[in-house]
Amino acid sequence: MTTRILTGITTTGTPHLGNYAGAIRPAILASQQPGADSFYFLADYHALIKCDDPLRIQRSRLEIAATWLAGGLDPDKVTFYRQSDIPEIPELTWLLTCVSAKGLLNRAHAYKASVDKNLENGEDPDAGVSMGLYSYPVLMAADILMFNAHKVPVGRDQIQHVEMARDIGQRFNHLFGQGKEFFVMPEALIEESVATLPGLDGRKMSKSYDNTIPLFSSAKDLKDAISRIVTDSRAPGEPKDPDQSHLFTLYQAFSTPAQSGEFRQALLEGLGWGEAKQRLFQLLDSQLGEARERYHQLIERPADLEDILLAGAQKARRTASPFLEQLREAVGLRSFRASAQVTSGAKKKAAKAARFVSFRDDDGSFRFRLLAADGEQLLLSRRFADGKAAGAVSKRLQQGAELDLRAEATSFSVWLDDEQVADSPAFADAAARDRAIEGLRAALQPAQD
Repeated sequence: MTTRILTGITTTGTPHLGNYAGAIRPAILASQQPGADSFYFLADYHALIKCDDPLRIQRSRLEIAATWLAGGLDPDKVTFYRQSDIPEIPELTWLLTCVSAKGLLNRAHAYKASVDKNLENGEDPDAGVSMGLYSYPVLMAADILMFNAHKVPVGRDQIQHVEMARDIGQRFNHLFGQGKEFFVMPEALIEESVATLPGLDGRKMSKSYDNTIPLFSSAKDLKDAISRIVTDSRAPGEPKDPDQSHLFTLYQAFSTPAQSGEFRQALLEGLGWGEAKQRLFQLLDSQLGEARERYHQLIERPADLEDILLAGAQKARRTASPFLEQLREAVGLRSFRASAQVTSGAKKKAAKAARFVSFRDDDGSFRFRLLAADGEQLLLSRRFADGKAAGAVSKRLQQGAELDLRAEATSFSVWLDDEQVADSPAFADAAARDRAIEGLRAALQPAQD
């Protein structure tokens, strides 16, 4: 089954090692897995929350676009776009804002940190807090839910935002779904060993702390940055504790298990910090050298980057535009012409009453049935090892997946992605089978409208 993966990077500064190890590298690796449908974007609307320097934002957009591509992202195999090129995202943000609880947003880490800092300084709790900062999680939820991402590669500090996207999506489904789930529930995808890398001073590597190591700086600048990593005062020959060393954490994020084990042992045996920093430099320089060269070639051709991103936006909007129309319809933003039409006919009535019923079989497997308005069984799914897989298939059918129906004597089967997922009962003859096929199409028609 196809897994949709989505992640973005805020365009407020030059990409650094933390961005690469915590988001870019795992996202690119995930995009290369079989069955992955990958969406990656420049989060330039998010940048406006944190930065009011237009030149810095524009430069950062260029640098981050070049970083993704230099790192190995293939725009022909993924959907790669700028957030600001997708007008459906801010519209969805408003729809989600209208169902987001203020209490939920009050608990957002970034907002709470600002309030705590203000209180510490004896200021008004909301001093300097913009609505952009406060409602940041809703915009992030729109980024994720717009494309119904299953997996969202993020740093550990962003897990809360994925959880909030789930909460907001569930609320929308509950209010407007009427038995149909518009949004799938995303899951955070974290590479545990490098979820958050330390910067030069040991705090989280962040542009906010000005403690970053630029990803594609020259070899000389990379070496200079590494030399400024804070270490303890233990002299060469004295054992070092790798688990308390920020330098070792950085080395571990880019090394193989064998290299990491060797470096750990050397530190325990008294390797000097100067030599340890040299080893880190050599490791990073050898890993990033080729990508660094591609990066600078891309930076020199901004028009080519623009073409790639506009093509990616077109591709993304082919998904976003029709989906937003469904959401507008769901909340009542409907055409007057459409609402004036009178629906009639037995098939329409039957379709509205058709329903999916999930259950667990005697052998412990999970299955579902599709029942018509009169209770007649139209489909019985095959067995699934877990309820999540069964639910994902029934959702796809409800949400309008193209029906691949294959007739077999007096019955038929349903296939998705060349995999058989459900069967019909056996009918008296081929004519009855064909009528049942038409009934199935009518039953699923509301999901396909």
